[in-house]
Amino acid sequence: MAPSVSVESAPDWSERTNNATADLFSLGGRRPGRPLPLRTIALGAIGSALLLAGSIGAAGTLIHDPVLGGGPLSALRYGHGHDFAVTVIYVGFALLVWAWVRLGRGVIAELVSARGVLWATAAWLAPILIAPPLFSRDVYSYLGQGLLALNGLDPYGVGPAMLTGPIPENVHPTWQTTPAPYGPLFIGVAKGVILLAGHDVIASVIVMRLVLLGGLVLLICALPGLVEHLGGRLPVALWLVAASPMTVVHLVGGPHNDMLMIGLLATGTLAMLRGRNVLGVGLVSAAMAVKATAGLALPFLVWMWAARLEGPRLRRFAHAVVPALAVFAVVFGSCTALAKVGFGWLSALSAPGMIVNYLSAPTAVGQAVHTVLSLFGELNIWPIVGTTRTLGSMLLLALLAWNWWQARDGSTEAVRRAAIVLCCGALLSPVVLPWYLTWGLALGSAFAWTPRALSYVVGASIALVLAYYPDGEQAMYNWPFVAVGIGAAVLGGVSLVRFDPLGLSDPIRDFTRDLREERLIRR
Repeated sequence: MAPSVSVESAPDWSERTNNATADLFSLGGRRPGRPLPLRTIALGAIGSALLLAGSIGAAGTLIHDPVLGGGPLSALRYGHGHDFAVTVIYVGFALLVWAWVRLGRGVIAELVSARGVLWATAAWLAPILIAPPLFSRDVYSYLGQGLLALNGLDPYGVGPAMLTGPIPENVHPTWQTTPAPYGPLFIGVAKGVILLAGHDVIASVIVMRLVLLGGLVLLICALPGLVEHLGGRLPVALWLVAASPMTVVHLVGGPHNDMLMIGLLATGTLAMLRGRNVLGVGLVSAAMAVKATAGLALPFLVWMWAARLEGPRLRRFAHAVVPALAVFAVVFGSCTALAKVGFGWLSALSAPGMIVNYLSAPTAVGQAVHTVLSLFGELNIWPIVGTTRTLGSMLLLALLAWNWWQARDGSTEAVRRAAIVLCCGALLSPVVLPWYLTWGLALGSAFAWTPRALSYVVGASIALVLAYYPDGEQAMYNWPFVAVGIGAAVLGGVSLVRFDPLGLSDPIRDFTRDLREERLIRR
């Protein structure tokens, strides 16, 4: 017998099914003709609108802002006005999460179709498209790196501080002198954005967001085919990676180039599952030309290619790896030539290592060891963290090798192992940023999920968004704030599988009933 969940929190479907159907908590099967969850969609849209309104004063705003530099709106950047804007952002985020959890209940109970999730995604993303950067300032770094390349400077050798103007001045101080750690395709994209939008920073941010949104479109288009091959449910997959606050707030609100990477990765993986080997390897190579992380999936694609050949396993592998390497060389070489950059991005991959936070498991272990050893005397943290990060990288290589060998039969098992390695790559990287969670979910969302596992993703998504402040500064060492974030994450995760976990519905229902009765008596 399938487990059940209450859907009392989502009574907004205009045509309710019978109680037995409503109580289903199955991840299989389809039902045609399901109505849209209009009130849930509207709730999330209000949350996104509040995120937009608050972001004008409290997100990654410009240093010299033509909108907020003077006039009545300038009050949102300072003092009580800024505090009000921050409050509006968090209220909007809470409403968005609430809507996402309600939508997830409907998806799991099979009351919401893929069409309903897509309508929710569109409604929740629309206000974010014109918002200032949310919970990150990385987009200014992207623009600065594109501007460097456009001016004939090597973005892999120097940082945006080499230039002057509105774009470089808005790059976060940490990245002012840091070379670009991104692949040549993305540098080419950044150059194109600057050419389209000019030196207008606001226009450049919006154009960059729209260009990177193409990655989300690719992912959404690939998910039906991935689900068909990998055994999941399309509404669940879309709810996980398209309607998620991680996507709305970080990937689109940021925006972050991971969105383009995972779109190309998912599309390439689908091509491999359909037997289009050259196209598949080419698309995932393009994903790696955006961000090197996608390269973790390439060895698994070789097994998928080899599985379609004849002969002993090692001979099939040899016959697959040679053309795969050739495709990779052509794609990556073409991206490098078109972007007119060199191969300095390889050495620049270590640039983010200057960030130290406990989202990275190896870094967290190093911080803990340093804290303990510091009780006996003052110590430099970097040798300790450097050691644990090296050990973490060695563990990642071991996990990659083991999963790669387990995937030697190719097919869907290779995709599953690739998704696992991408998750391990996020957790064991020297630096982990919240949106790295989306790497493994891009492929993993298309597999079958249990309700409990989905609740873990809800909790992790909430906690990771709240790991940073709206202006892009990290909040991970504000311990009262962290405690509130963990509490919200636990509540959100539990709420997916249990209606009203705090037991507030009965008192509220009784209170409203008493008010109605009192009004009737007075009449």
